Parts: sequence; C-alpha cells; structure tokens
Amino acid sequence: MQYGESIKAHSVYMSQFQLIPYDRVRDYFADQLGIPVSVGSIFNFNKEAFGLLEGFDKLVREKLNKSSLVHADETGINVNGKRFWLHCASNDLWTHFYPHQKRGSDAMNEIGILPMFKGTLCHDHWKPYYKYDCTHALCNAHHLRELTRAWEQDNQNWAKKLIELLEEINRAVNGAGGKLATHESKKYRQRYREILKEAEKESPPPDEAARKGKRGRLKRTKSRNLLERLQNFEEDTLRFMDNEIVPFTNNLGENDIRMTKVQQKISGCFRSEEGAEFFCRIRSYISSCRKQDIASTTALAFLFKGELPDFMH
Repeated sequence: MQYGESIKAHSVYMSQFQLIPYDRVRDYFADQLGIPVSVGSIFNFNKEAFGLLEGFDKLVREKLNKSSLVHADETGINVNGKRFWLHCASNDLWTHFYPHQKRGSDAMNEIGILPMFKGTLCHDHWKPYYKYDCTHALCNAHHLRELTRAWEQDNQNWAKKLIELLEEINRAVNGAGGKLATHESKKYRQRYREILKEAEKESPPPDEAARKGKRGRLKRTKSRNLLERLQNFEEDTLRFMDNEIVPFTNNLGENDIRMTKVQQKISGCFRSEEGAEFFCRIRSYISSCRKQDIASTTALAFLFKGELPDFMH
C-alpha cells in the first residue's frame, strides 16, 4: 500500500514526538481513521524521516559549533538491554541529540561539535567537558541542590548562606537586564569568597597527619568536595554575573533532554541502536523547529514534501 505524506507525518509525530509505542500508533490508525498501517510501516516512516534529515544533522552541528553559547548535557539510555548515553548540545535556536556507547570525550569528539567550539559552554561540571578549549559556565541549579544537601544533611551553615547569596545575585542580574555593573559584581564576588573562607572552619580539609602511609588524595566529605569545587571554579560559577549571554542555570539543556527520560519511562528502552538514532535525529529537527516557532506537525509535513523550513536555508 502507498501512504501519503500526511499519513507519514502523522505517524512520525505520534511515535517520535508524542512517544506513543508503535503498536498503539497502529491501533490509532485502524480504530480512529480506518487505515491499516502495520508496525513495519511505522518503522519505515521513521527510517525515511531519518534519511531525509541527513543534511539537517550536518547543519545543526555547524550552527552550534559557531554559536556563542551552547548548553551540554547527557543522560543514560537503554538500547536493547545495553547502556548507552544520549548526548545533547543546544542553544535557544538549535538542538542536537546523539546516542553513543560512551559518556565522555570519545563520544563528544565523534559527535564533532565541542572540539572546534570556542564560545561559552554551559554544563554541570562533568569533567570531560573541561577538556575542551572554550569558556565554561557552570549550572547553578546543580550547585543549589548540592548546597541544600550540605545544609540539610551535613548541617553546613556556610551552604545556607551561599544559597541565599547566589539567589540574591541572580535576582540582581535579572533586575539589571542580564549583567551587573563592575562595582556590583566585585562586591558580590567578595561576599562569595568570604563565605567560602568561613566554610573552611565548618568543613576543613582532611588531616594530613592521619595519612598513615597512604598515597594520593585523602578522602573528603561531599561538603568538602563541593567547597573546593566552588573555590577552584569561582569564575565559571559566577560567570552569569558579568556576561549577559550566560544564564544562571543549564536548564535549557536539561529541558531539551527531559523528553528522552520520558521516552525511557514509557517504552523502557530503545529496541535497537538504529531506533535510538532515528529518535535523536528526528527529535533534534522537531525541537529546533519548535524553537523557531514552527509547529511539530508543520515541520514534519515540510519534511515529507521534500521541503525544509526557511530557517534551514
């Protein structure tokens, strides 16, 4: 049976955007529209969309590579019982998803966005990101969660003070239109350092005298590790004060990747690596179109007509 563009677009929309399992998409076409569409056909529609988007995949990598700000995140996915990682790089206009067996720099190098990127990379301090020669900005939503844990579970008063300070700075930045005056940021930076200096009393480093012949770095508490990270990466933590394109959090990256987690909850896993690749490329396209005010159904209709939205030209 030959299927038209609208059926194909409708099918891909349901399976790849609404995350409806193939057998339920088949049942929808049969029960609601009286159209017999097999699970195999639904798979083939997704495969066709994937092929049509080969040029888009290259385009979005180039756009992100040249952009001034990129959000990066990654999450574990199940591909036919094996652990894979879904990598996301995005900004306010473009989204790129990619599945890989590895989480670190081997995967990031293969994807090809970060090795040549020279803008500001916003992330949650996953160490492989620091291998790339660009400006870094850390997600303060992560810091706030870790500081809350230090305050509530370890009774670290400094953590509570720093939560209040970071939230105060964020309000001030928003009130100033995205960037603080130099004298204002200088005052906040001084208060930041004072809190971390006080924290040394509450969360001191491990006692070197207790080493007892052990080599290497002595074990630290979670609160101590957090304190040292906030000291050593002050610039990247507070970059949102001085650079108006840098956000307080990496929420855009986390939001872009959230639907992947929903997919895993609904389906449990991707049945094949090919299915994960279909999902990533098609979702990259739909997400990018939505960021450019093009509805998902319209974007897919363009695709199966052999046309592409204007922003891709």
